[in-house]
Amino acid sequence: MIAEPTLTLGIEEEYLIVDRQTRDLVREPDAGFLAACTDLLGEQVTGEYLQCQVEVGTKPHRRVRDARDDLVGLRKGIREAAAAFGYAPIAASTHPFAKWRAQTRTRKERYDVLRDDLGLPVRRMLICGMHIHIGIEDEDLRIDLMNQVTYFLPHLLALSCSSPYWEGEDTGLASYRLTVFDALPRTGLPDVLGSYGEYTRMVRQLVKVGCIEDSSKIWWDVRPSSKFPTLEQRVTDVCSLVDDVAAIAAVYQSIISFLFRLRKNNQRWRVYPQTLILENRWQAQRHGARGKLIDHGRGELVPMPELMEELIEMVGEDAERLGCSGELARVRTIASSGNSADRQRANFKAAVDAGADPREACVAVVDGLIEEYSIN
Repeated sequence: MIAEPTLTLGIEEEYLIVDRQTRDLVREPDAGFLAACTDLLGEQVTGEYLQCQVEVGTKPHRRVRDARDDLVGLRKGIREAAAAFGYAPIAASTHPFAKWRAQTRTRKERYDVLRDDLGLPVRRMLICGMHIHIGIEDEDLRIDLMNQVTYFLPHLLALSCSSPYWEGEDTGLASYRLTVFDALPRTGLPDVLGSYGEYTRMVRQLVKVGCIEDSSKIWWDVRPSSKFPTLEQRVTDVCSLVDDVAAIAAVYQSIISFLFRLRKNNQRWRVYPQTLILENRWQAQRHGARGKLIDHGRGELVPMPELMEELIEMVGEDAERLGCSGELARVRTIASSGNSADRQRANFKAAVDAGADPREACVAVVDGLIEEYSIN
């Protein structure tokens, strides 16, 4: 009999660092900036591939509210460190107008290898993501639940979208980040696998022939973590509002709990063909929280508010047990009022309507993101 997973929760976020005067990205931050972040936050903060980025990670928590509080402290620390240098952090998966060719990469052996191995696509990685880990100690269970939770990844993506702009242009997508990230190898939906052993054999084959060094180079939308006994979802954009992060974390934790509950009753969620899940992934990427996704059981496109009501009802028992019912309920607000991408577009339009040119309107978008980052 498989022991019940702990379902502990950890959240990782990547932020962009902007100059408060120009609102453009800080191409080469002062050498003391990252040190100041480390002084405040210790090992919970690291640099990223590009110098204009930082990454934070919460500690493991059993309750979403505790992970949220941890994340608030991390955001506050980055904001305080940045302010001393005239910078400000934003939680958005792309910057509204910054140019990727103008950025400077961090000098680090791992990043040097990535640049040599992946060529131009990795140089375009001016994107930020949010990763959520759920503790699942049994390795085979981790793979079994990965196969099933893939169905819900487009729902998580739609709630999180924060990357509508790229180099000053509205891309027409709610999440342009995925367009950039999907240029890398070993991304997208995971393979449907029969066991953890099958997964490790696949990884060993890639290592043996020299394509990768280890499983950390498997960049699927959801994967067994290479560092922790967790199932790590990686499809989501980073959210501008911390309450949206908590809502998505509650959805993910509750769904994993629900899927394990099915397993205990000798049931499971149907695993659909990748093409069908990829279609929903595209719908979420294109339209975000205000769009529609296919309900594959019903065989029709369904508006996100209706899907979220069904989801809340489906996993409500699990959310209640996990203590995250309040955070889960916020998905109603996101589905009805929109996500960061919607608010960014609204800020752009308001600025243009007030007489701003496109560049000035993009600056207004950055100002909105700076403000939202600070809302706790």
